[in-house]
Amino acid sequence: MAFNSVQYAILLMVVFALYRVMKRREQNLLLLAASYLFYGFWDWRFLSLLWISTIVDFVVGKRMGASDDPVVRKRLLITSMAVNLGILGFFKYFGFFAESAGELLAGLGLEADFATLRIVLPVGISFYTFQTMSYTIDIYRREIQPTNNLLGFAVFVAFFPQLVAGPIERAKHLLPQFLTDRPKVAASELGSGLLLIFVGLFKKVVIADALAPYVQEAFDAAGTAGWMQLLVAVYAFSLQIYGDFSGYSSIARGSARLLGIDLMVNFNQPYLSRNITHFWRTWHISLSTWLRDYLYIPLGGSRGMAVATQRNLMITMLLGGLWHGAAWTFVVWGGLHGLYLAVHRRFRHRSPKSEMDPPTWRDVPAIVATFHLVALSWVFFRADSFTQAWDVLVGILGFRAADGIPFAGLALLVPAALAALFIDLVQRRTGRHDGFVTIPAFARGVVYGAFFMAIVLFSGQEVVPFLYFQF
Repeated sequence: MAFNSVQYAILLMVVFALYRVMKRREQNLLLLAASYLFYGFWDWRFLSLLWISTIVDFVVGKRMGASDDPVVRKRLLITSMAVNLGILGFFKYFGFFAESAGELLAGLGLEADFATLRIVLPVGISFYTFQTMSYTIDIYRREIQPTNNLLGFAVFVAFFPQLVAGPIERAKHLLPQFLTDRPKVAASELGSGLLLIFVGLFKKVVIADALAPYVQEAFDAAGTAGWMQLLVAVYAFSLQIYGDFSGYSSIARGSARLLGIDLMVNFNQPYLSRNITHFWRTWHISLSTWLRDYLYIPLGGSRGMAVATQRNLMITMLLGGLWHGAAWTFVVWGGLHGLYLAVHRRFRHRSPKSEMDPPTWRDVPAIVATFHLVALSWVFFRADSFTQAWDVLVGILGFRAADGIPFAGLALLVPAALAALFIDLVQRRTGRHDGFVTIPAFARGVVYGAFFMAIVLFSGQEVVPFLYFQF
């Protein structure tokens, strides 16, 4: 049982009220207690996994920092990675690989009777595992110094606004904020934090949750639904996952800002990207940079021959796909993006434009093409099986007969797309995620009023859990 939005809001308000009158140590104790309450409310037993990762990496970091022996340092790093990846692998991938091995042996005509355990996946395990691993890797690389403050490090691992779905923070950015006194949050920062929460809530409730039932219905009927219904569902899921995940990231950043903590930007209008490389510089930035720094570059990155670079891209994205979920459909999703990136790198030409420059009309064809490549890959991300993904693709590409134009789906999709585009364009043109504070007061009031009414209107529908809680 996880916190719902009302319970989260109450927790945040209580923490905020007490936090403002406390000193740093008391603030950290409060944040740690709130974080453990937040995580333990889902299943208190899995708090032990948080504690193991926290203690192991804290001790490993201290010992690694105190040693100049390369053999000792490497053994300590291996210890950290073995513990963290061992926990992640058991809870997330044991059943998947056991089942896959059984199916492979059965296909070869060999008897296979695997007694697969029913293992519950701890919420957010992929996020906090990558976050705490980066701490020991950075110490090993001598990019940061270990901390002697266990309390501050524990808060870094378990900070509740971003604990279960990111962003995946680096110790060099987030940890120092728990080790030094935080100044009183200014009124402008409070307003900015509340606006980020407000926009994130709008994305989640009005865009993602409104589209979710239609997407579910269409994918459940993938074998019989008409091509237009399926196409609308693919577009709708593209917006659903963006509204859901970027909405969560916005709420997390806004919540942290109320407490004087700065979290990294995790999304920068990815559907305005002109090519697939730019897309991955603006989508789930904390994961893409993690994969780049701790997997792609150690594999060799773009050094060496073009074939080696393309191989490194493919390996990175295949593993990135598997990070998302224990299913071969996620591996295919990652493989498609690896292929996209490899092809783009082979044929791209250098452009003087930055991916953060406001788009122009000349960019529309490239933006549309990039979006459709991404939308195609989302079919495998969303599908429960290869059969379902195949039914969706065959239904669309084969123009399977339909009863008519899916007006119900379009009535949800078009306003959601326009709202998402409006938010992204304002953020892109102002260069800030709280960009609405820069528009004229009257227009700002109209926008806030419309957003508020939409949230109220759609808040009565069935609550849909954040998609990335399952990862």
